[in-house]
Amino acid sequence: MSNTWKIYVLALVSFLVGTSEYVIAGILDRISDTMNISLIAAGQLITIFSLIYALGTPIIIALTSRMDRRKLLLYFLGLFVVGNVLAYLLPGYGLFIAARVLMALGAGVVVVTALTVAAKIAPTGKQASSIATVITGFTASLIVGVPLGRMVAAAWDWKLIFAGIAILGVIAMIVIASTIPPSEGEAPVPLKKQLALLKQPRIGFALLVSFFWLGGYSIAYTYISPYLVSVAGMSETLLSSALLAFGIASLIGSKSGGYSADRMGVKRTLILGMALHVISLLVLNITAHSGMAIFIVLILWSFSAWSSGPTQQYNLVTMAPESSGIMLSLNSSVMQLAMAAGAGIGGIAVSSVSLSSITWIGAVGVLIAMIIIILAYRPAITTTAQTESSNVA
Repeated sequence: MSNTWKIYVLALVSFLVGTSEYVIAGILDRISDTMNISLIAAGQLITIFSLIYALGTPIIIALTSRMDRRKLLLYFLGLFVVGNVLAYLLPGYGLFIAARVLMALGAGVVVVTALTVAAKIAPTGKQASSIATVITGFTASLIVGVPLGRMVAAAWDWKLIFAGIAILGVIAMIVIASTIPPSEGEAPVPLKKQLALLKQPRIGFALLVSFFWLGGYSIAYTYISPYLVSVAGMSETLLSSALLAFGIASLIGSKSGGYSADRMGVKRTLILGMALHVISLLVLNITAHSGMAIFIVLILWSFSAWSSGPTQQYNLVTMAPESSGIMLSLNSSVMQLAMAAGAGIGGIAVSSVSLSSITWIGAVGVLIAMIIIILAYRPAITTTAQTESSNVA
């Protein structure tokens, strides 16, 4: 098997992990009905997954830094598969939470390790594109995994989704074990060094942007399926189509965000994307009862929300280019914490206010991120240029 195909296998693994995380939002009402739990309780399945992912991944990666990467990938992909098997087999909400914990512990390590392995086996000069391919697998879970999961849930039993993920996970393990070569671990990066970056105000503010941007998005997205069914009155067929369109728009938005950042600059791209993000969330309530209009607004929401993703990652890397790996790791943890917080706040909003309130409360979170950018953002390139000028003087 060529290295290109091996990287596609790693992208498949990334797709499975993304689907296991995001699919809950697409079937939230189904889980609530079949388990006889509230929408709020079902939404906390996302909170728990993201929280375990965010807190557990950096600790496990640090403890296993010297382990062979192939073994590490296989061990935690195995743990991820076990979590999905248990999610399919075990009855009840409490046991399903336990299965989600195992999934999250496996998922975080699998994604980080898959990116590392992809960079090591990539042909010379194609490391960046190989990493991008693996990340695209994660993004594809929004495009294919979530709407496909909704269709499976509508036609059969939503638990079959996790059985399918487990089967594909086992196939991926067999391929990885037989084709991916062993590779040495790396010297551990001390936690003190990782956290030292947080002492720099501009980095701290940039991570706050990630937190409020994705937190605001998560408040609304966690409950998007029950919102579209109960508030917008969408049919099952139309809902699956809406989720598919939402996923496609996220990919286009991500690509457009990177293109715009290169030409318009990071700050303008982030402000424009988040402004559209806020507007689309506010308009979502107004268009809730118009089928065509809400479709357009959903596409605008997804496009604008995900245009900020690659732009924000590039922004963080340019702030500390000598510590790019640490910056991306910190940002990944912050984003998962944001999703956990967003799902939790969304649950409180649904129970205390109404299901329709998630859109404007989510808009407030994104608005805070935009205000932070306007008030606190300082381009790293400008700062570097000023430093070099002062040195020359």
